[in-house]
Amino acid sequence: MQLRSLRRGAADDSGGRPGTFASLRIRNYRLYALGQTTSVVGNWMQNIAVGWLTLQLTHSGTLLGVVTGTRYLPVLVLGVWGGLVVDRHDTRRLLTLTQSCSAALAALLTALSWAGVMTLPLLLVLMLATGLTNVFDNPARQSLISELVDREHLPNAIAVNSTFVNTAKLVGPGLAGVVIAALGVTPCFALDTVSFVAVIASLLMLRSGEMYPAEREERAAGQIRAGLAYICRTPQLLRPMAMVYVTGMLTWEFPVSLPLLTTSGFGAGPAAYGAAMACMSVGGVIGGFAAMRRRRHLGTRSLSWSAVIWGALICAAALAPTLPTALVILVFVGSGSITFNSSAKTLMQMEAVPQMRGRVMSIWSIGWLGGTVFGAPAVGAIGAAWGARSALLVGGLAAAGIGLAVLARSLTDRTP
Repeated sequence: MQLRSLRRGAADDSGGRPGTFASLRIRNYRLYALGQTTSVVGNWMQNIAVGWLTLQLTHSGTLLGVVTGTRYLPVLVLGVWGGLVVDRHDTRRLLTLTQSCSAALAALLTALSWAGVMTLPLLLVLMLATGLTNVFDNPARQSLISELVDREHLPNAIAVNSTFVNTAKLVGPGLAGVVIAALGVTPCFALDTVSFVAVIASLLMLRSGEMYPAEREERAAGQIRAGLAYICRTPQLLRPMAMVYVTGMLTWEFPVSLPLLTTSGFGAGPAAYGAAMACMSVGGVIGGFAAMRRRRHLGTRSLSWSAVIWGALICAAALAPTLPTALVILVFVGSGSITFNSSAKTLMQMEAVPQMRGRVMSIWSIGWLGGTVFGAPAVGAIGAAWGARSALLVGGLAAAGIGLAVLARSLTDRTP
């Protein structure tokens, strides 16, 4: 009886649905969430330090974009195959391996930086290797959540994860700025290396008897095509995926659009960009808490409305008359981004059959992360040609447009 209660987690008084932090009462998920959050803080410290190191080595914004794109290129090219590997293998073991590889790469980055022998080619190789690790790591992390909690607690677990990640995005860059100013970039890489210990330890401490393992795919020809065909013939997956791909390529390019808006659009300095990102992160935490308290059933229509509202908020930020007004609106933009992202992930994980979940989430990763390879240069070119505000405005119009298109289609065929 006690074990059954533990696996179900807490419920509120409104009909037995999970409470705001219900998934954290499940031991396995609590361990994973705490370890993962620690690691994300370290990862963001590394991201900031890599950007700073790139500028120190090259003094080129273009090459900074090349380094960033190199990290995401493997996900774009090999993401579906990575999802198939996740579907075939034990998720926890695979994730332990990818996290160990990431720790080794962070340690190598630390050593090369400390020795003062880092060069741009070496940095590109390390970022490419990190991207190759992410080919398997991203779908494995998404899939593991559904193996740590039951179906009732899955939406709450994904929302809690999004909230923790956004909190880490607040802490990591700020901590990196302090460390870089005082000690340089090398300690950031060292702290990132140490942070992987937390997530690896949490994975090793999971209790197998309290997990919900997915059925594994046997090796056979055509399994990647089968995954793509499965999504295409399942409207509950295809339509959210279409929204993810459009927004991932054109809307989720804030590292490009926000610097243009704050510097060229409002004539402010780098501190304004930092403030804009901080406002987005604060909004993300707020949106995460709202998602954690969600009670209504997720469906294509609700996700469509989420995209429409998010897009409208982005357009409002792009057209804001003053920087303070834009910063206030960006808090709501950050909230909308997490509402949309966590809802999309939840909907696809709940609709996908377990043996296809790895491939489904890998295809999600290709759209949400890999789309940056093409989307970032495109949004930057739009900003250069049509003005700084247009870079952000095109993302808002894209989100609202695809949301309205999918909503109209779902209303036509009466899909929830």
